[in-house]
Amino acid sequence: MAKTVVIIGTLDTKGQEFAFIKKLVEKEGLKALVVDFGVMGKPAFVPDVSGAEVAEAGGGNLETLRKGEQKDEAMRVMQAGLAAVVRALYDKGKLHGIIGMGGTGGTSIATAAMRTLPVGVPKVMVSTVGGGDVSAYAGTKDITFIPSIVDVAGFNRISRTIYANAAGAIAGMVKTKVPKPRAEKPLVTASMFGNTTACVDKARGILEEKGYEVLVFHSTGTGGRTMESLIADGYITASLDITTTELADEVCGGVFSAGPDRMMAAARAGIPTVLVPGCVDMCNFWGIGTVPEKFKNRNLYQWNPNVTLMRTNVEENRIMGQMITKAANESKGPVAILLPLKGVSMLDSPGGIYWDPEADRACYDTIKANVKQGIRVIEMDNNINDPAFAAKAAETLLKMMAK
Repeated sequence: MAKTVVIIGTLDTKGQEFAFIKKLVEKEGLKALVVDFGVMGKPAFVPDVSGAEVAEAGGGNLETLRKGEQKDEAMRVMQAGLAAVVRALYDKGKLHGIIGMGGTGGTSIATAAMRTLPVGVPKVMVSTVGGGDVSAYAGTKDITFIPSIVDVAGFNRISRTIYANAAGAIAGMVKTKVPKPRAEKPLVTASMFGNTTACVDKARGILEEKGYEVLVFHSTGTGGRTMESLIADGYITASLDITTTELADEVCGGVFSAGPDRMMAAARAGIPTVLVPGCVDMCNFWGIGTVPEKFKNRNLYQWNPNVTLMRTNVEENRIMGQMITKAANESKGPVAILLPLKGVSMLDSPGGIYWDPEADRACYDTIKANVKQGIRVIEMDNNINDPAFAAKAAETLLKMMAK
């Protein structure tokens, strides 16, 4: 049976363009299922799922939306409805890939629907903002953006080529068979930063020797959110959360925050977890000129021309200790916290520019004073990057997984 590409768009304003995509997808031997989320007028051709059905799935009425003057309400309803329709098609086995085209509004609605799909499901978005910062549209999902170059409005020698390339891209993705290893290994996540690379590499090697596949995420906000997303989606067996530095950016207003729920996906999923206050000594800003005025007199370090680090203080570490404790206390599965008494990063080591035992101790003491009875808190007289600390982190996780 032919696989199905779901085509999502506004057939009232871009009907010809989507009919073109549909024809090319079907020419590749695939089934095309069209979902219309247009509000302004009648569709250029009959879709498989109408705008009225999308509006109803979003809790609204298409005719009412057409008469109304509040565009934001129409956007909200159609976005919610399209997301529900797309996910339902996937759950029923009627979606093997998805493609959309549009400007900022269409991109916002279409990508919200794409984000309901698991990582690995082919997703292509032809967009007027495709060449810019699309992080808000992509979220933590693997959406392939193709810049439309010109607006998605009619045919010309540029747009025709872009549309054809996009149709070829989604068809190729859907038809491609992903090679599978002889045996799937259990997946373990690990969080890493440049300042904890030695620790994570050592721990990863130990876990891989025991038959686990380790997915390493760079703790830059996006990395943490992506890791949390995969855990929430049920892909992950255990979490080696060595580098929780994104907490510092959440507390201080840095550029690498992963949000207030960082660490909570593993807690809610109940998977074995090792938590380490790795790199909580540093908050990240862009170039030195971007550091807020109130922090100008803090201990700043230019990691590279584009990233400036700020040493966190006692109060900030106390707050981060509370956040780590909360995640541990709310965990539905086995959890342990490891504390490196000689520093949480390469820079926070005896003699290092961020060595501040008082600040580190504020984090540690908060954890020890508030963690639930029965949760292991392991203190080690090591820097986080010492081989012995890395080995202990890996061995602790392995023991919890074995149980």
